[in-house]
Order: sequence, then structure tokens, then C-alpha cells
Amino acid sequence: MELQNINEALNSYIRPQTFPVAVRMVGSTSEIPEKARMPKRDLGVTMPVCQCIALARRLGWLMAMGEEDMLCPLGALTLGFVPAKDKFLDGSFEEPFWIKSQDIRAKMNQNLPRLEYDKYTHIVIAPLHRAGFEPDVIIVYGNPAQISRLIQSAVCATGEPIVSSSGGGFACGSEITVPIQTGQCQVIMVGGGDRAIAQTQDHEAAFAVPASKVEALVQGLEETHKSGMRYPTPSFLMYQAQFPPAFGELMDYLRQSD
Repeated sequence: MELQNINEALNSYIRPQTFPVAVRMVGSTSEIPEKARMPKRDLGVTMPVCQCIALARRLGWLMAMGEEDMLCPLGALTLGFVPAKDKFLDGSFEEPFWIKSQDIRAKMNQNLPRLEYDKYTHIVIAPLHRAGFEPDVIIVYGNPAQISRLIQSAVCATGEPIVSSSGGGFACGSEITVPIQTGQCQVIMVGGGDRAIAQTQDHEAAFAVPASKVEALVQGLEETHKSGMRYPTPSFLMYQAQFPPAFGELMDYLRQSD
């Protein structure tokens, strides 16, 4: 399905406040679009993946990141840019820093979704309307009502609920790695660095759809819209309101013939 048609459908039926984002994992620098900005080379900083996504969805920038651009070790791990070594897997490092038990850290770290190490060299991130490549995943940020419309549309094609998991952080793994590995849509309750650093707002959550499910999602948007499921959510307004008695008395008085 043409990316322009996907973008138009999302803007028409969902109306996200920020650009839908296209993501592609690539295996060589030759696959990086010429106009892509790279954090270390072009901006003089390293950053987490969520911040790069924010630059794409808020500013409309075409971005690319490799291992050298990574500030967040969890982002580098989930994309397979660095190996998962023993002291990470056994929880020796205090990461996540908000988990104080090494055993629980180890459990979380071992469950971190990870793409195959060294399979990809870079991630390319672009606002959907600027993506000159076929994405592996499309990510949409929105409020709960907008995310609900995307869930309804995905379920419309299969009759099966969206099954997602959340650890309160590591949104990039749920947004990118899990959809690539499973071929399934994900609902992501973003937290941690995504809110603190990438400035995701309190009202925002995310929805990720793998390339294999995009066409069905758009068809679901169209069909559910025709059936009356809309955003903004239609309000039922065909009722008679109850006013204080004085309002009725005044109306009766005004209607009286002199």
C-alpha cells in the first residue's frame, strides 16, 4: 500500500497531533537516505532512540542512528547494535536504576526484546509523509481515544484483541523490536526516558503496526468509520436537558400573551 495513502488515512481518521513515524532497520550505510541527519555526525550529540523518534514526529526530521549515536544502552541492546553481555543479563549493573533488586533486574533484562546482534547497522526514522523507504514498522502517538480507534481497526480484520506487554519503560523495544519479531500490532504505555527525555506528554501513548498489518489496519479504519466509530468520538446530544425550575417558570412567563 502506498505510504501516502496510509498517511492520509491516519490523518483523516485518527488526526494525530504529531506525525506518524516510519521505521526501517538497515544492514549497511548505503541504505541510509542521503538527507538523513545522524545525531553524532550532524548534531554533535548522542541520544536515545525515543528522542530520535520525537525529532521525526514533532519536527518532521529524517533521522538515522547507528551504534555510535546511541546514548541509551537499552535502545542499543534492543536493536541488536551491541551484544547482551553477562553482567547486563545477571542484573549486575543498576539498570533499570529504579529496580533495586538484582534478581528482578536480571529478570527484566533477560526479557528485554532484542533483535539479532549485528544483523543491522542502523535504524532509519522518518515522518511517514517524508519516508522514501518501505518501513518495517509505523508508530503513531496519540491520546487514549485515538489509540482506541487504532485498536478497533486492527481488531476489525481478525476479531482478535491486541495483546501487548509493558515494563513502564524501554518503549523503543515495544515499538520496534516486538512488532518486527512477532508481526503483531502493539499498544505501548510509554514511560521512563520517553517522557523524561523525548518529552512525550502525559496524555500520550503509542501504537505500533508492522508492515505486514498496515493494509488491514487502514481497511479497518475505513470500515469502522463507516460503521460509526469515529475520532473525535461523537457525543450523544439528542436529549432534553434538565434546568432549574426557575428557567421553566421564566420560559412560561415569556411565552404568555400579554
